[in-house]
Amino acid sequence: MSGNSFGHLFRFTTFGESHGPAIGCVVDGVPPGLDIAEADIQTWLDKRRPGRSRHTTQRKEADAVQILSGVFEGKSTGTPIALLIENTDARSKDYDDIKDLFRPGHADYTYQQKYGIRDHRGSGRASARETACRVAAGAIARKVLGPGIEIRGALIQIGPHAIERGNWDWSAVIENDFWCPDAQCAETWDSYLDEVRKAGSSIGAVIEIAASGVPAGFGAPVYDKLDADLAKAVMSINAVKGVEIGAGFGAAELSGEDNADEMRNNGNAPAFQSNNAGGILGGISTGQDVVLRFAVKPTSSILKPRRTVTIGGEDTDVSVKGRHDPCVGIRAVPVGEAMVACVLADHMLRHRGQCG
Repeated sequence: MSGNSFGHLFRFTTFGESHGPAIGCVVDGVPPGLDIAEADIQTWLDKRRPGRSRHTTQRKEADAVQILSGVFEGKSTGTPIALLIENTDARSKDYDDIKDLFRPGHADYTYQQKYGIRDHRGSGRASARETACRVAAGAIARKVLGPGIEIRGALIQIGPHAIERGNWDWSAVIENDFWCPDAQCAETWDSYLDEVRKAGSSIGAVIEIAASGVPAGFGAPVYDKLDADLAKAVMSINAVKGVEIGAGFGAAELSGEDNADEMRNNGNAPAFQSNNAGGILGGISTGQDVVLRFAVKPTSSILKPRRTVTIGGEDTDVSVKGRHDPCVGIRAVPVGEAMVACVLADHMLRHRGQCG
């Protein structure tokens, strides 16, 4: 299987399956001398780990990270940093009844067609369990970026229920189970997801990521545009079906004069009057906040019976039991943050290498 590595100068490779003994990643390209400890990584893993609330899967994983290499006496050495996370609460028997059929919406069919073999236990390599590795790599990326660049994510829509932009409060994000910047909307989601879960169903979501403090100059035309790499990074996250930068698809409704981010002189740098570009022009960062949103589909594992076929080609129905998120968008927030951090760290090093 190819495609397990991401990035250029800052690069990470993940390994492991949902129900294997462990998952992990190897992060390469980290400059030497950075302060790195397991606690620094654990902070971000705790945001993503399962079982944080009744609205996420009840699989109880501590997601405790171990640093195996690349750090000596609390400092990065410049060599590959290997990180390991043991799986401690897998229940493979939950999948025994469905191992010979294809779950609608899952990668069962495509994996079987491509490789002729697949790990049916929790989707194996296709499981969102793999995203813990991305969050660990993202924690290292934040160290590379330094404290001047802040990356924050928020859940802005679950199903038909979107936040009210006028109520946006970053401090509210850490005060509810949804990473929601609108405290009133979070209350609506709380009861709404209870209904979804009790109905044996699931629902999709939209997440917004904003990176502030990004200097002008990150990114490179023509095929290494910052927004192109961000779109690929976020699109590679499990269940993501759409990505937009800045005004995104909304730009189709704007006139040229409305969409253009006008500028005024502000001393050493121009001051933009709006940010429809999402902080990126011509594939290169402008110095404004880099803003993107991505849509996550409903969890494919649901209790409601769905029609499918077996590996042998027989028609049947499937109802997926076990422990699953009624809305995977909740735990996708820290994953989205991590992937943005990895892209920015990579482009920081690439910019530094070319432009000094």
